[in-house]
Amino acid sequence: YNGETADDIAKRKGLRYREDILDNMGSDELIANLFRISQTEQKLKKDNIQTEKEANKTHYNIGKNIREVIEKNGGTMPEDLPTPEKSLKQLEKEKNNMLKNNK
Repeated sequence: YNGETADDIAKRKGLRYREDILDNMGSDELIANLFRISQTEQKLKKDNIQTEKEANKTHYNIGKNIREVIEKNGGTMPEDLPTPEKSLKQLEKEKNNMLKNNK
């Protein structure tokens, strides 16, 4: 996210305090983030990274690599993608209400 912290992202997206950022992403942004998380976990295990400093460095480098791929392929950077109008939790709540009302 081009140097943004989680708080910066939450503020930019207009999220309420403690609202989950991942629940407020469109599919492209969510997929990129889950891929980054997955790749970071694999590298931490494979390279037996133990310190927080090295883990943060690894996380940053993998995120940077993913951003480079997005840019190279002409994709939209995550910070430029729109925030969905409804969060995942809101959609789940609406779905559950519909199911209850249809019984």
